[in-house]
Amino acid sequence: MKNQSINDLYTSFLSGEISRSHLEGSVYSYLVNNQEKTCLCHWKRDEYEDYLSWFYPRLHKAIDSYTEVGSSFEAFVTRFLWLSSKEFKVRITTNSITEYSTWSARVPDMYVQEEIPAYLPDNTDSIINDLLVDSKGRKNYKRILALIIKCYYYISDDFADKIALKTGIDREELAQMLNKIREVRQERDDEIYHLKERIYSQYFRCIAYEKRISMLKKNSNMYLKLNHRLEKAKLRLENMRKRFNTIRTDATNQQVAEIIGTTKNNVDANLHRLKRRWKKLAKKANEN
Repeated sequence: MKNQSINDLYTSFLSGEISRSHLEGSVYSYLVNNQEKTCLCHWKRDEYEDYLSWFYPRLHKAIDSYTEVGSSFEAFVTRFLWLSSKEFKVRITTNSITEYSTWSARVPDMYVQEEIPAYLPDNTDSIINDLLVDSKGRKNYKRILALIIKCYYYISDDFADKIALKTGIDREELAQMLNKIREVRQERDDEIYHLKERIYSQYFRCIAYEKRISMLKKNSNMYLKLNHRLEKAKLRLENMRKRFNTIRTDATNQQVAEIIGTTKNNVDANLHRLKRRWKKLAKKANEN
């Protein structure tokens, strides 16, 4: 098979000696074993083999488009090989640029977004005590509990354990409440998660466009085309971010009330008093 030319293979196909699938497989085998005879003899072997794997599914359509007018089947295959190799190179370059741009953007993003340990200030006990104690000097655990459940989205299990230790709230009971509110809010949280992922993808798409544009000649057709795509991608990214900023990640007061086992009015009042108390403490701290 190695010594049989592509023209000989095509002649055998026309005479009915070999089938269509046999012709395609034989041409592929010829290209695999005779790189030095192709227009891609200067390519590295591993790159050439990757290209042939990509090229093979396209060989079927290439054979259909061949007509025995003007050039031999081997010349046709050589021409098709050369043209498709250019497309392959463009795809590889584009994918490399996209991957490089994505990781260049993702690495610092991962570093910045890395979760840092939650440290409680030295005067935590004093702050919590001031928030828990009402105007009559009584400790109101439901007040701080309502805030914890409402802000569940930002509370990890480890941080919840620290809160329980500082407030005196039962650790297991708090964990059960947090799990329950997460179950209630699961569908909404999934929507937020998927929107975040789409925003990340759109952001990386913009980075990839910018990188590809930087490698093109300014005001060329491809430059203008990609620049137009970049502008549209940036506009979409901006709209997605605006939409995300309007989404509330906290639980509703009604949901908090159902989890704690009280009324919505009670939760409203507790959170209002807590907010007012916090403002007074912040003002006092600034004055000092």
